Amino acid sequence: MNIIKAQPKSITTESTKYCPGCGHGIILRLIGEAIDELGIREKMILTAPVGCAVVLYDYIFCDVVECAHGRAPAVGTAIKRVHPDKFVLIYQGDGDLAAIGMAEIIHAANRGENMSVIFVNNATYGMTGGQMAPTTLIGQKTTTSPSGRTIKGMGKPIRVCELLATLEETKYLERTSINSVRNINKTKAAIRKVFQNQLNGIGFSMVEILSMCPVGWKVSPVEAIQFIEEQMINYFPLGVYKNVE
Repeated sequence: MNIIKAQPKSITTESTKYCPGCGHGIILRLIGEAIDELGIREKMILTAPVGCAVVLYDYIFCDVVECAHGRAPAVGTAIKRVHPDKFVLIYQGDGDLAAIGMAEIIHAANRGENMSVIFVNNATYGMTGGQMAPTTLIGQKTTTSPSGRTIKGMGKPIRVCELLATLEETKYLERTSINSVRNINKTKAAIRKVFQNQLNGIGFSMVEILSMCPVGWKVSPVEAIQFIEEQMINYFPLGVYKNVE
């Protein structure tokens, strides 16, 4: 019998804590496949953030450093400079990266740190109750914007790829989504790209992934996918924003 797909060796067999319909489980699988294909598990160090993204450390066989809220890029910088032979993965959600950690990601990108960043954008604070995040869309209702986000007083959602693309030392920036099989496959390719860039010493590389949060958005998993298709992609266009070989 030919085996078409199997559990990635770098991922544990434990059931995940992710909510039904959450996108983190899909991304976890893609990360595991990329780790196995590139053979980097033994030298990988994951910098775990705060928020739903933090529990990734329960499901990957690699060394992990738990970081204070938003500080994963700063901690990852220190690890990479002390151990340049190690592979450093920065895994953050939008609350962690684009709110309290915005300074850390901007300065790590501006310095051109040779690290791989996976940025999960689900337009809300998922773990703590679905509050408004820097990426929450205009009109989107959250527990802290019950009438919907407005520009006046709340500002517009921050487009992180476009922002970081203005910095000369960033090398690769791409925004993908996991709302369809086609886009999941593109996300897998982007994850491999940001991993390979670090292995080749190219420099700061990041993939931003638009992901579902049905519980935080208070919708069904199917409606969450539709929300990405009909609203998120319109404001956060998919594609490669920078590619310096």
